[in-house]
Amino acid sequence: MTKLSVNINKIATLRNSRGGNNPDVVKSAIDVQRFGADGVTVHPRPDERHIRYTDTRNIKNVITTEFNIEGNCREQKFIDLVLETKPDQVTLVPDALGQLTSDHGWNTIEYKDYLLETIAIFKNAGIRVSIFVDPVVEMVEGAALTGTDRIELYTEGYATLFAAGKKQESIAPYILAAQKARELGLGINAGHDLDLQNLQFFKQNIPWLDEVSIGHALICDALYLGLENTIQLYKRQLQ
Repeated sequence: MTKLSVNINKIATLRNSRGGNNPDVVKSAIDVQRFGADGVTVHPRPDERHIRYTDTRNIKNVITTEFNIEGNCREQKFIDLVLETKPDQVTLVPDALGQLTSDHGWNTIEYKDYLLETIAIFKNAGIRVSIFVDPVVEMVEGAALTGTDRIELYTEGYATLFAAGKKQESIAPYILAAQKARELGLGINAGHDLDLQNLQFFKQNIPWLDEVSIGHALICDALYLGLENTIQLYKRQLQ
């Protein structure tokens, strides 16, 4: 079964736009689990413009499913936060400082030694590690040499081509990358711009997918459809 982890960053963005604590991101974490999500994802950035480090600590206390913390491991305070909270999974993303949103995967060949060293820190603490990669076979092969448990396929390229009606072109490199990952014994996650229109096709073509992390589209849909109903609609796409 492919798990759905709901990224609640956008809920924090809404809260931060007015100050105060409405909406309450900790309550949101409780509710998305109660409504059927298999996990909660947060991506605290150095400027804390959405999820804050204190949010991450507080959310850890209410997790009953799985907790996934994404972020830039070049920031020591991110490493310290992960080691303190000990989530089920940490997803390492090669963000630049001040980046609006994640837009590329790791060059696992160029940064092999760095990733080996950093991944070992988290694995030694008993935390499952996933690293963000583009759908390129060579990058998947490089990932297998870093000691990571999983890769997360960066799916913006898929979503863009799918929306343009180029279904087979959109999925082809992801199938090859996922096949190579399975061959090398890596778990496979996916995320970025997955939505109710393109998620089912992605899952059908990579049925051994372990997990998807979805935030922006799911929260946008929830404005119209309600959060509980939206989570259930996304889960149906993964069946």
